[in-house]
Formats: sequence, C-alpha cells, structure tokens
Amino acid sequence: MQLKIMPKKKRLSAGRVPLILFLCQMISALDVPLDLVQPPTITQQSPKDYIIDPRENIVIQCEAKGKPPPSFSWTRNGTHFDIDKDPLVTMKAGSGTLVINILSEGKAETYEGVYQCTARNERGAAISNNIVVRPSRSPLWTKEKLEPITLRSGQSLVLPCRPPIGLPPAIIFWMDNSFQRLPQSERVSQGLNGDLYFSNVLPEDSREDYICYARFNHTQTIQQKQPISVKVISVDELNDTIAANLSDTEVYGAKSSRERPPTFLTPEGNASNKEELRGNVLSLECIAEGLPTPIIYWIKEDGTLPTNRTFYRNFQKTLQITQVSEADSGKYQCIAKNALGVIHHTISVTVKAAPYWIMAPQNLVLSPGEDGALNCRANGNPKPKISWLSNGVPIEIAPDDPSRKINGDTIMFSSVQERSSAVYQCNASNEYGYLLGNAFVNVLAEPPRILTSTNTLYQVIANRPALLDCAFFGSPLPSIEWFKGTKGSALHEDPYVFHENGTLEIPVAQKDSTGTYTCVAKNKLGMAKNEVHLEIKDPTRIIKQPEYAVVQRGSTVSFECKVKHDHTLIPTVTWLKDHGELPSDGRFTIDKDHLVVADVSDDDGGTYTCVANTTLDNVSASAVLSVVDVPNPPFDLELTDQLDKSVQLSWTPGDDNNSPITKFIIEYENAMHEAGLWHHQAEVPGTQTRAQLKLSPYVNYSFRVMAENSLGRSSPSEASEQYLTKAAEPDKNPMMVEGLGSEPDNLVITWQPLNGFESNGPGLQYKVSWRQKDGDDEWTSVIVANVSKYIVSGTPTFVPYLIKVQALNDVGFAPEPAVVMGHSGEDLPMVAPGNVHVTVVNSTLAEVHWDPVPLKSVRGHLQGYRIYYWTDQNSSKRNRRHIEKKILTFQGSKTHGMLPGLEPFSHYTLNVRVVNGKGEGPASPDRVFHTPEGVPSAPSSLKIVNPTLDSLTLEWDPPSHPNGILTEYTLKYQPINSTHELGPLVDLKIPANKTRWTLKNLNFSTRYKFYFYAQTSAGSGSQITEEAVTTVDEGKMAGILPPDVGAGKAVNPRMSKLTVAAAETYANISWEYEGPEHVNFYVEYGVAGSKEEWRKEIVNGSRSFFGLKGLMPGTAYKVRVGAEGDSGFVSSEDVFETGPAMASRQVDIATQGWFIGLMCAVALLILILLIVCFIRRNKGGKYPVKEKEDAHADPEIQPMKEDDGTFGEYSDAEDHKPLKKGSRTPSDRTVKKEDSDDSLVDYGEGVNGQFNEDGSFIGQYSGKKEKEPAEGNESSEAPSPVNAMNSFV
Repeated sequence: MQLKIMPKKKRLSAGRVPLILFLCQMISALDVPLDLVQPPTITQQSPKDYIIDPRENIVIQCEAKGKPPPSFSWTRNGTHFDIDKDPLVTMKAGSGTLVINILSEGKAETYEGVYQCTARNERGAAISNNIVVRPSRSPLWTKEKLEPITLRSGQSLVLPCRPPIGLPPAIIFWMDNSFQRLPQSERVSQGLNGDLYFSNVLPEDSREDYICYARFNHTQTIQQKQPISVKVISVDELNDTIAANLSDTEVYGAKSSRERPPTFLTPEGNASNKEELRGNVLSLECIAEGLPTPIIYWIKEDGTLPTNRTFYRNFQKTLQITQVSEADSGKYQCIAKNALGVIHHTISVTVKAAPYWIMAPQNLVLSPGEDGALNCRANGNPKPKISWLSNGVPIEIAPDDPSRKINGDTIMFSSVQERSSAVYQCNASNEYGYLLGNAFVNVLAEPPRILTSTNTLYQVIANRPALLDCAFFGSPLPSIEWFKGTKGSALHEDPYVFHENGTLEIPVAQKDSTGTYTCVAKNKLGMAKNEVHLEIKDPTRIIKQPEYAVVQRGSTVSFECKVKHDHTLIPTVTWLKDHGELPSDGRFTIDKDHLVVADVSDDDGGTYTCVANTTLDNVSASAVLSVVDVPNPPFDLELTDQLDKSVQLSWTPGDDNNSPITKFIIEYENAMHEAGLWHHQAEVPGTQTRAQLKLSPYVNYSFRVMAENSLGRSSPSEASEQYLTKAAEPDKNPMMVEGLGSEPDNLVITWQPLNGFESNGPGLQYKVSWRQKDGDDEWTSVIVANVSKYIVSGTPTFVPYLIKVQALNDVGFAPEPAVVMGHSGEDLPMVAPGNVHVTVVNSTLAEVHWDPVPLKSVRGHLQGYRIYYWTDQNSSKRNRRHIEKKILTFQGSKTHGMLPGLEPFSHYTLNVRVVNGKGEGPASPDRVFHTPEGVPSAPSSLKIVNPTLDSLTLEWDPPSHPNGILTEYTLKYQPINSTHELGPLVDLKIPANKTRWTLKNLNFSTRYKFYFYAQTSAGSGSQITEEAVTTVDEGKMAGILPPDVGAGKAVNPRMSKLTVAAAETYANISWEYEGPEHVNFYVEYGVAGSKEEWRKEIVNGSRSFFGLKGLMPGTAYKVRVGAEGDSGFVSSEDVFETGPAMASRQVDIATQGWFIGLMCAVALLILILLIVCFIRRNKGGKYPVKEKEDAHADPEIQPMKEDDGTFGEYSDAEDHKPLKKGSRTPSDRTVKKEDSDDSLVDYGEGVNGQFNEDGSFIGQYSGKKEKEPAEGNESSEAPSPVNAMNSFV
C-alpha cells in the first residue's frame, strides 16, 4: 500500500496554485503522521563535498524524524566516531548535528575526513551520505623574480598568472597598482587558466604594473602576484646600439612585427580533447595571435549549437554550453581569421555522467499481509552499479527476511508482517560519483483519517480550476468519495477529476459550483469524512487599458487603468516600468486610475504595466511609451575624396529620438569671404550618411549637417574641418550690364559685381569694352578694379553703343561675355509737336491731335507727349484764386489723346510738348477751345419760411455750378396725409431769376414734400428736397384758454414732456397733458423698425405715467401716448432701448406759439430742473425723415442725411420768431447741399491719371442727384411737429 499525505491547511486559495505544481506534489515522498510508529527518515544533512572555513566552528548537519524519535551515531573514515571522547565535539540535543569547537583550540585540518550519520529507532536505521569535510585554503604566491619584458610592436605576448592551488579554486583577474581592471578587447583577453593573452602588442600596452590577482571567496581573501613590466617599442627604434644594450635582457619572442596570418596561442596544435560531466557548463576556448587581430568563429561538426544554451564569452574566444548532456558530445571547431589567412582547431568533446536518478526509492506503508515493491533506477556514463543496504548494513549480510526478494534494482515484498518494517538504502555509483537513497517499509494497521482541516474555505476565480484537498491516511489504503451538499449523491467523473491523493478537481469552476463538499475515506478498519467549502469569485478585469503613447520630450503623458473586481475582494494596483519598479522621481504621480509622467525625458521611454492584484488573482495590461523629439545633431563629420571642385562629406547620425530621420541638410561657410554666415549646400535622404558636394574654386569651406524628422530640425553639428579649394579663372561674368549716359556727352557703364564666392580666385578685376553700334570702330577696352561702373567721356549725344564686361582674376579670364546695347547721354528735345488741334466731344470731354516730332530731334529715349491745359480765368463766372494747369502724359509715340473731366461752359487753353529721359522739349503754340453747356448742380440751399394756414414760402440759393445759363427752376410737391400716404404731385415752373416763391391755397395743418431743381439748355440738374407743414386752423379746435391768451380763444389739447426711463426689462413712460378733461389715455409701443402692429395698453384713471413690463433687454422700442375722447389725438413717437443702464430721452411737443412765451416767463424758475433733464436726454427732437422716405419716397430719390433732414419748427400766425440758438434744425430751415464733386481730382488727373490707349479716361463719372419723384399714394409716417421747447437749449 502506497499513500500520499497532504499537509494540513486552514484556508486555501485553490485558484492561486498552478495545477501542474499541485500535481507534482502528489508524487513527492510519502509522509506518515508523526503520531504513528515509523522508521527514521533523514530530513537534513551537509553536502557530500563540505568545504569549511577554518576560522569558524565546524558544523556537520544530520537531522531525522521517526516514531519513536531516532538516536544518532557517526562514523569517521569508516570507523565509529566516539564524540564523548573529544571535548571539542558536541551533538545538538534531539538532533544528530555535530558541532566541533575549533575557535577555542584545535585546528580544522585535524577534523578532515569522511563522516556518515546513522539515525536509528526500533523500526530501522537510516544513513546519510558520505560527507567529505575539508577546510578551505588560500595559499600565497611563491616568491619569484620577474624580469621586464621588452618586445617589438605587433608581436604576440602571453603574461602567465599560475595562481597557487586553493580550495575551492581561486577567481583570477588582472589589475594595475591602482586596483583598476586592465581593459580587455579582441586583441587583449584573459584565458580560462588566468593567463593574459595579447594577439599583438601596441606601444600603449607598455606599463610596469601588470598584476594578476587571485580571489578566494570562501575565506574572502585576495592574493596578488608580483607586478610584470612590459615595454613595447617600434622596429624603427631598434638600432644596433639599443640591440646591444638589450643583450642581457630577455627579448620576448622572435616574430616579426609585420602583418601575419593567425596562429593559436591556446590550445596548441590542430586538435584537442575535452571531457565534461553531464549537467555542468561546457567551456571551450581558442585564443589566436596574428596581425591584424584575428576574429574567432565556432561551429559544431555534423550538428548545430543548441540555441538556448549556447553563450559566447571573452570576445567570442570562449564557447559555453550550459546544462550539458550526452547529446552535446561531438567535435567542435574554432576558426581564427584575419586578412592574411584562416586556421582551424578541432576539440573533441565527450560528456560523461555521474549517477542520476531515474526513479529514486519511495517509502512504503503496507498493512499486514499486503504486497509491495521498492524500486531504485539510476543512470550515468558509465552505467552505475546498484547495491542495496538494510538498516545501513549491506543486504547480503543483513538479517534474513522471508517476505522480501531482491531482483537487481527492485526489492519485492509479499505478505509482510510487522517485523518486515525496516529502512532500505539504494546505492548507485560509478567512477564519477554515487547516489544514496533511503526508503522505509512500515507495516501498519490503521483506520482512515482525514488530514485536511475541517471546514477549510476555498476561494476560486470563476472559470478557473478548483482543487479541493482531502489529504488522508489509512492502512490498508482507504477509498475516497466526494459529495456536494449535506444530502447530495456521490460525485462522478465529468465534470469532476478525482486524483489518487484524494483531491477533487473542478476544471472550470462556475458560480453554481459554490457550496459545501464532503470527502469520505473508507477502508476495512473504518471510515472518516470532512467538509470543505467553495466560493466562486468574479475575475478581476482591466476594463480600460493603458494605451500606446508617443510624446515629445518635456511634455506630460497620462496612462489610464480602470479595474473591475469582485466586490468582496480588495484589489491593489501597482505600476511597473519595464517590469521593474517605477523610478523614485517626483515626476511620476499615481492618481486613482491614472499614472501621470510629467516633464518626460528620454529615459522614461519603455513599457508601462498596470498590475491589479487580489488575494486570488492578478491581471495586467501594458502600454509602450515612445519619447520623441527632434533628432540629436550628427557628429564625426569627415571630408574624403578631396578634389578641386568636389568633396565627399560623411557623418554619423545622432539619436533620432524615436522619430525616423527623413533628411539631412548640409550647409557651408565661406570662412574667406563670409565668415560666420552659413548657406544651404544640399539635402540628402535620411537613409544616407554621406554626400558628394560640388565646390567652387578659391573658397575656404566648412560644412555642418542638421538632421530633420517629423518633429523638426536638429541643432547643427559641429563644423567640419576647413577645406580650401584651389583658385581658378572666373566661370561667369557680371550680370545686369547696362549703358546709360548721365550727361549728354558721356556713357555710364554699370554692372552687378561678382561676390567673393563667385570670384574663383584672388585679384578680381573687370575688362570693360565698348564701341559705337553703327560704326566700324574697334572695341575700346579698359581693365578696372573690383568696382561696379565705368564712365566713358566725350561721347556724342544719344548714340547707341555695344558694351561687354568680362571678369578676370590672377588665374585668368572668364568666358567671353554677352554683348548688350546701351546709349550715351540724352539731351532735351529740340522741336515742339506741330499741327495741334482740338475736337470737343461733349461738355466734359475733348480730343487732342498733334503731329509727331522727328526722332532725331528727340535726342533721347522717347517717353511720350505731355499736354498742359487750363481754364481761362476771365471766362469763368466763379472767382478762382489762381490759374491751375493740369497735365496729362501719353506714353510712347501716340499722336492723340482724350481730356476728360472738363468743366462745362468753360474756355480752355492747351499746348503739347515731347518728353524724353532728360526732360521736356519746347511747347507747341497754345490752342484755345470752349466746352458747351451742361446740366447744373442742385440748388445750393432750400428753406421754407412763413408757414400759414394755406401757404408756404420757399427760398433758395442758385446752383453753385450752373454749368451754363439757367433757363428756369422746376418745383414739384405733394401732400402727405394722416394715413401716411402721398397725395397727387403738382409740377410748377419758376423763372430762373427768382430766389423766392410763395405757394398759396394749401390745406391747413398738412405736411408737404418738395422737390426742387434747376435747368439749362442741356437739361435738368440734380434736385434738392424739403418738407414743411401748414399751421393748424385754431377756429375749429375746442378747448380751454391758456392763462396768457385772451378770453374767447380755444386751447389745443396737447401732450408735452414725453419721457421714457428704460431699464433691462421694463420702462416707465411719463407725460404732461393740457386740454379738455374726461379723456382716457393709452400707451402704444412696439419694436422699432419692425412691421408688427402696435401693442396697446390702457392707462387707468387720469394718471400721467405708465409702466411697460416684460420687455426684451437690449432692444430698441418705439412708443407713443394717445388720448380717447371728444378730442382724440396721438402724441409724437419716441424711441428708447432697454438695457442694464438707465436711458432717458425727452421729446417735447407744442402746437401753439403761446407756449414758447409761457416757457420764457418761467425759464429762470426751472433752470436747475432743465439742467438735470438735459443731461439725461438727447438734445432736441428729430423727425425720422430717412425712415419715412424709405417707406414713402420714390426709390430712386436719394434720401437726405438724418441730421440735415430733420423737420424744422414753425410758429403760429401771431408769432413768427426764428428758433433759438441750439435748435438741431437751422432757424431758416435751409438744407445745405454739399458742393459738387465734379473735379479732375476724383479721376486721377495730371500725370497720375489713367487712360486707355486712345487717351480716354478709364472709369465713369456719376453725378450725385435725386431723381424725379413718382406720383402715387405711397405710405409715409405721420407728420409730427417738433416742440419749440428745444429753443431753450
């Protein structure tokens, strides 16, 4: 009977135990409960090869368990070790561990030997391995005299170490006197034996302190060899004298310092053998010398090197294979190669093996009468020998047991009895080692017992395996059954898995797997049961994973990690960087679900992992952070292939900072001519690291390179070395060569000089050549310094010349230059244009013709003809301050042109002159012409005076620009009735000599609109408009008499002081009323400018104020107050705007002149009140003529400006006083008309004018005038007289 007993557990997290490890535990060594009788089992012992520190007490371990507790004894070197006879040796109580006290006295060497421990009780005896005890040793180097070594540069060298033999072997390394490790490379390296190998030496290898050190780790000591002095000299220094001086000194080696193929320094020859034990590290070494330094390669003949176990050390000179096995046996070849040859060395590797277990013997627990077997299977190379012992005695001489039978590596047991209990040892050995395994046979009769703790709680994550323990013991072997719930039936296969050790496995645990499970163990001696509990938890999940991020250096990045978990579990979230802890840096902050990295640097790039842990599971998610930036500047600039006109530039790119380099920009500096100024030279793709550059002669070049990626351009590299190109003749001539005379008798030749970069050499000069174009003269040449012009004197006036300018320097001339044509200096023209005549096209336009002058008389480049023209001051009716001459220039050889923008009905004088580059020629004889009449401008002013019940008087000023003889005036007018409609249009002709006209038989209290314009024989001019109102018929109005009016006169009802105080959403309206009693007031209002109907609010009682509520902020409103009764009427409108600030406006209305007198009488009494009121209101009332005309006037009629079009006040028949100062409308009610804009200034006159090819002016002249009104009844706002109160302002 063979059992597996599980250890006791109180609370387990089954989901956290990997299934494979759990099942491995099932087949481990058997444990019997310690309260049962059992043979001894060795639980702890010292290693077989036990090296001790001689400075400490010796402790040889031997621990065992058993029932009853075992006793211990020791052998030393095969004989009994009586510890009682040695006062320095003690055994720990309850243990077999020996403690040898060598600190007080005694030496470690005294206790060297082979020790073995025996643990014994009534059921048997277990023995330990043979423990070989040896003290560690760290001996000193033997003293030796080391001669200095002198050798030629390039020779090979081996510095021997030969450390003393210690226990364990020492670790070797080379350092100098300052305890600094000597640098090693492919040329210089340390071999496995500790020697220092030089494939070839260089002068810098010379030093006097090559020291080999041996470190003995067990005793923590370091020993050093005497320093070795090495001097390396070049062959050129080895003259005969030096060679003679070295006759008494060893000259190491005799090889030449010339280049040579490789040869092996170690191992020697072409082949060698190597033997290694299984499981160790196989190390193969090849070190070669040669010049240049050889490179080492490794191959395995007829096979490949194991991928995951092969490592190259010591600059490829050492091949290591870890965990070597018999399959690694074979032939390995190292290859040394340099430019002069290749050599090979073959190492035959044989892998041997000390014994190793295939199946170690396991403890057996059998019940009386049962059968069983002990197996002991081992392998090795050579194959090990198996031998058996019983209770530490070879089985051949052990007491006989009829129940056992030995069959090689197996002992068979049948019908065992209690006396069959014993401890058996299996020994497997070969020449490389041995294995010793203890296994007992324990014969017991025991009823079942459950070893797993009662009510153990298992918590498992859903969809993961659940393993429920039922560790048991019994003899004979009990059977195991599982039940779910208190009254459930036995569980069967699928979906459950039942293991031999009693464990119940639920491969995929679900929520419904939660519950209580019962384990029942039975054998023929009894039964035992145990309950365990299973809870299924929701898995921990990362619902928002960190995402890949690319950020620029210096910015901030944030990673998010949101975790969802079972509500009964408490997770902990940890952030890792590259699978390690986050840097301890204040730039890294964790806030709830975020990791924030501020001021990101290059070192911050990597993989960031969010790990969420609970007691049952853990999950993780990772994201990569790429830190990008503009590239680092290139470096190591090198110039090669240096030719006269080209060079190759190469460089090493700087770090691209995780953003690929797209291109390199190359710039150059000309240190000779423009030091400090860098110019663009070339660009190459980001994959190139060299460029062939074209160069110019005689330039001292320096180059620098910049790298560019998607984020920008790097800073420039360090400048390259300077490269001065050879001088050469110029390869180009000056540009922009011109020949123009500054005086009539010279020729100024100018050009754009070459810059220093273009000079191609020292001594830059210019060869200037010229000759007349139309002559047979030879070229005249002169060489001038590096200037930009040359003046040729004594030339004829304005003669064409051929010119060329050639560059030259100290090396030679540039190519033949191009020939350009120039002219000598100009002089003023000599002849005036002839046959000048004028054709008048209309009142503002005339056409001028003339004959061209002979080209020879121009004496220069013909630029055109210029016309001077002006009006005759005496013929103008206007008083001009001076005669203003106007100029028009016509380019080229034109012989006619147009004069636009003339004044009608005017006398003009003109002349024509020819123009060249020097100036104007003489003027032609003056020609006089006269423009016909045109239409006049609008009358200068129009005002309406003396309004009565049925008449109005008009006064006006004539047009400022009559543009002819006025023939008559036309006056048109029409009434505007109370419904805002226009009445019939009346047309009236008035003689031209009139400036005043009275219209009679008009309707009383009616508004009229007037249209007035002048006429000449050419037609009608622009019109001026005005409006006026006849006075009210007082005899038809009923009312009360005012105090200052005689008895019997009726009082007109009226509203005055209409005032609005507006806030954000409301407005207070107030007014004053005079008139009949028993009237009802109402307020009408609406949004200004809208077409919606007026909203009407009734005022309760006879109040003179009302509040409007529910208004929209920031909106303009119109308002008026009305009265209903026998004398119904409506006040004038007011406009106000809501808003956060108070705004008030006052519009006062009066219809009778007596009110003005009344206000004059009380003006002093209310002066203070007026000041306050006038601050809060806009000055004066105004009649919205613009809105009225937009609604009622003819669409072609241009409206008057608002300020100029306000309706004037009027007085009654008894009082015709003019308005006081301060009224917004002039007292004479004239409307000023701006002066006409009809002048050449508007058309770009003179030399600034623009004309078509025939001289006509570009553009159209459009006068500003109002069109005739159209008859018809068009809507208009109701007339509203303005209160004369404004006259007090």
